[in-house]
Amino acid sequence: MPNKASAKKELRKSKKRVLINDKIAANLKDLTKKSKKALVAKSDDAKTLIASTIKALDKAAGKGKIKKNTASRTKSRLMKKLNQK
Repeated sequence: MPNKASAKKELRKSKKRVLINDKIAANLKDLTKKSKKALVAKSDDAKTLIASTIKALDKAAGKGKIKKNTASRTKSRLMKKLNQK
């Protein structure tokens, strides 16, 4: 347990950041899974799902929540599967 006021504040900030990062990661994982399922099922809304996934990946990469290459790799793989369809 921190003793100084600044250390207590840092702990509060850290907890908030962890919650935000976990929420972003869960959202990305959920969107990518939905996109992949839509591609396998060859559904009509696959394009819109992939577009929203790409938008979320770009936002996360821009804010530094995930690495830019990770976002690019994921986008590339999704688009590759979409274009094979």
